[in-house]
Amino acid sequence: MTSRKVPVLIVGAGPVGLALAGDLGWRGVQCCLVEKTDGAIYQPRMDMVGVRTMEFCRRWGIAGWVENSPYPRDYPQDNVWLESLTGFEFGRERMASKNEEPCPPQSPQKRERCPQDMFDPILRRFAGQFSAVEFRYRTELIDLEEGRTSVTAMLRDLVTGQEEKVVADYLVGTDGAASVVREKLGIPMRGEPVLTYTTNVIFRCRDLPSLHDKGKAYRFIFIGREGTWLTIVAIDGADRWRMSIIGDKSKREIPESEIRALIVRAMGKPFEFEIESIMPWVRRELVAESYGTDRVFLAGDACHLMSPTGGFGMNTGIADAIDLSWKLEAVVEGWGGPELLRSYGIERKPVAERAVKEASGNLGRMLAARKKGPPDIAFQSGPDGDAARKEYGDWYTETMKREWYSTGIHLGFDYYHSPVVYSDNTPAPPDEVSDYVQTARPGHRAPHAWLKDGRSTLDLFGRGFVLVCFAEAGTVGDSFAAEARKRGFPLRLTDLSDEAKIRELYGADYVLVRPDGHVAWRGNAQPESVGHVIDVVRGLAARRAGTRLAGADHQFVKEQAIPAGGTQ
Repeated sequence: MTSRKVPVLIVGAGPVGLALAGDLGWRGVQCCLVEKTDGAIYQPRMDMVGVRTMEFCRRWGIAGWVENSPYPRDYPQDNVWLESLTGFEFGRERMASKNEEPCPPQSPQKRERCPQDMFDPILRRFAGQFSAVEFRYRTELIDLEEGRTSVTAMLRDLVTGQEEKVVADYLVGTDGAASVVREKLGIPMRGEPVLTYTTNVIFRCRDLPSLHDKGKAYRFIFIGREGTWLTIVAIDGADRWRMSIIGDKSKREIPESEIRALIVRAMGKPFEFEIESIMPWVRRELVAESYGTDRVFLAGDACHLMSPTGGFGMNTGIADAIDLSWKLEAVVEGWGGPELLRSYGIERKPVAERAVKEASGNLGRMLAARKKGPPDIAFQSGPDGDAARKEYGDWYTETMKREWYSTGIHLGFDYYHSPVVYSDNTPAPPDEVSDYVQTARPGHRAPHAWLKDGRSTLDLFGRGFVLVCFAEAGTVGDSFAAEARKRGFPLRLTDLSDEAKIRELYGADYVLVRPDGHVAWRGNAQPESVGHVIDVVRGLAARRAGTRLAGADHQFVKEQAIPAGGTQ
């Protein structure tokens, strides 16, 4: 048996594990990523890369890789509700192709359509750029033991059968719904274990749109007299389609003969197709009781499971990875205190609970047709049938809008009550779903705005902390710089004193932004103790009660880098 040491061991190389490994590598933190499979994706479980995830891709320099994935950018993204592809249509939500859809005003990026079998290789390619990242496929975790100063993991190479002991400073389980890491920690999941039993079927038919009159669309929702019974999604905009047979809470195995009959029913006539794979699965509404221990953490599906309605699952998981990554960097490099990693679950668990609840609500709205199915006349030709279909379709369209437009869910989560955020006693903004009003209230994502030089404000953040100065730095900037040097705290001062409109958006003369792009502190004057503010946001001190913004008159500061490496 061999033995080795690594700062961070990541178990599970799905999109969340790959994103965590990539971000750690981007930060120069050594990590090892192990995955029990060969990494191939046979049933892509996600296809929407949310706007916040795209902002992370922009930070990493790979947004263009996602935008130029094989998914056709001219493919219409309509959602259609109908009896069958050759039968009656009740209504649709017309949505632009990725070429035509504009970026929302709150972001320099927009959501993208990039199925998992396209997105995972992009993240793998990104993480593979860094020598700090080691990949170990066909390797499984068989046991772990957490000590006071390290975690000992037992791994098995599934090709050779050889076992290996790895001693890690920290271990992260990104190993999905059946997480071995979560099981070893004994952490239970809380919530609803079964929403529906569903069966996904990938089938191939190259000329499917030519066989019906409904045109190209991203998603078809099939509604019969029994209500919603099936969905079909265009996986790649070419010849692969994912059919989801939506059951209820009763578990049953669907034979292939029945699956074939359902595909034909969805078309409304016989046609040629090829079944590629069949995967039964369960929609759940679960969040882990805890996100980990002192040295072992959970992220992604290992700690939250939700219905895919809304596309929140993977995107919530990648935000987990971003929150955890910079904190791991801080403690590995020595400038982060003990509260920093403890804040991970405090910050991320409420975000998951919010997303899980919204996803379940979306599922309920999609299945609302089971309680309010179309009237019989809606399945008949003629003017009365047309009128009934329009009335029903208009109702269903309005019911479904909340799922299609959810910028607030993707951008509106916050960490205001985190122990490593210096709150300022300002009121919380409304928590909206379909819209998001940007705010620089501590704990919230620092707002996007276009700078005069053409960059987004988001392009300023990512590596270390940034003190954005909308007024002269003066003693405020000098004090932050000096206290940062003493602590080896990575800080950069950035001058935006000529950006008055952005100052209004950020709401203060000085705004301290974390490496994950969330605001840590803001104020109009030097705080009573700059050192204490820094110690709070790096997890080394308990925060004091926040004070309301104080007035100050400052005007100018040049951008200045404060390197790490001082004494703590």
